[in-house]
Amino acid sequence: MQHPMRALLCQCVVAALGMGAAVCSQAATKLTLVEVITSPARTAVLQEMLTDYKKQHPGTEIEVISLPWGQAFEKLGTMMQSGQVPDVVEMPDTWQGLYASNNMLEDLEPQLKSWSATPQLTDKALAMARAANGKATMIPYGFYLRAMFWNKKLFQQAGLSEAPKTMDEFVADAKKISALGNGISGYCMRGGVGGTNAWMMFMAAMNGSPEFFDKQGNSTLTQPGALKGAQLLVDMYQSGGAPKDSVNWGFNEIVSGFYSGKCAMLDQDPDALIAIKNSMPAEDFAVAPMPVGPSGKAFPTIGYTGWSVFKQAKQKDQSWQLIQFLSSESNNLTWSKFVGTLPIYKGAENDPYYHSPQFAGWFAELNSPNYVPLTMPTHLKGWGYFNSVIVKESSQETLLDQNDTESMVKDWAKYLTKEQKAWLATQ
Repeated sequence: MQHPMRALLCQCVVAALGMGAAVCSQAATKLTLVEVITSPARTAVLQEMLTDYKKQHPGTEIEVISLPWGQAFEKLGTMMQSGQVPDVVEMPDTWQGLYASNNMLEDLEPQLKSWSATPQLTDKALAMARAANGKATMIPYGFYLRAMFWNKKLFQQAGLSEAPKTMDEFVADAKKISALGNGISGYCMRGGVGGTNAWMMFMAAMNGSPEFFDKQGNSTLTQPGALKGAQLLVDMYQSGGAPKDSVNWGFNEIVSGFYSGKCAMLDQDPDALIAIKNSMPAEDFAVAPMPVGPSGKAFPTIGYTGWSVFKQAKQKDQSWQLIQFLSSESNNLTWSKFVGTLPIYKGAENDPYYHSPQFAGWFAELNSPNYVPLTMPTHLKGWGYFNSVIVKESSQETLLDQNDTESMVKDWAKYLTKEQKAWLATQ
């Protein structure tokens, strides 16, 4: 829409010059970007990058809408239903399948074909871009891989000298540390939104397999080993191995619980380093590979997030220009270092930043056959709802002894089996 004063000024010029026509400058381009994994420091870095973009594109305005992660899934859905369609949206892997299956995301294949940076993207980056339906519905900005943070001081107080290597050691160490008292617990449990990764990871480790389904599309979550993994977490919480209020903890709470010394072990991605390294001396914590299960293997979850454009967006060319800018090699490396992801460009891991001891646990997982990255079934249309709502609500009930573990897992398996078979029918 043209600014009223600008329109009036143009009319005055036309009248004064007696011209029958005139060319009037248009109002500034205004783009809306929605971020859903937010923190004040993270948003500040994003704003710095957007300031550089606006310098290169005079007349462009960019509004950033920050949705708190705990309510982001529902709030973005409400925005879409009310017609508030953003130009660029931060798209977690757990939502990609839902929006892509509903044909709501723009196909970015033509843009990838003409983008000069595409040949420099890693194969994994391109595979994740196309994970939902075989077409690029996002440009990932990085990957998250789960590993185990451990508090060296609390371990030492409990008579322990190294991180747990097996699930049995993990349970035993949590018990010893919790026995210290003074409100200290062994494990920082994520009982609120975003806790799905831990449940799936522990279930896979105890089951000895990263497969979510058999060939017929039936969920593997009810297999005996997987059930043991779920019960391990329930027992951990109910026996005092995790703080009682952790039943409601999200990302910020588990991270602050770790660096404040409230709990000694935290399974998290590199993004947790943002707060931890600023709140703890480097010598007081380390990052180790995830504990292995009875099979001798662990299955740390790997995830990704990126930038997408909705089909309903009205400024798609400008949206792509912004995504190109945010995804350039230099910006991607800057962003990855700050938010704690592994970059999308080939050879980026050779940057000296990733050679620090803090990244040892993640690179040990990447380089050993005993650690197999666990990829969530984000191709499922209903995975976003399962991840954000079903797991949270049902696991909280079970942790609080309002349901039993087997019933919870059976409900999860029933839901996922239905989703997988529906997906298989379309293939």
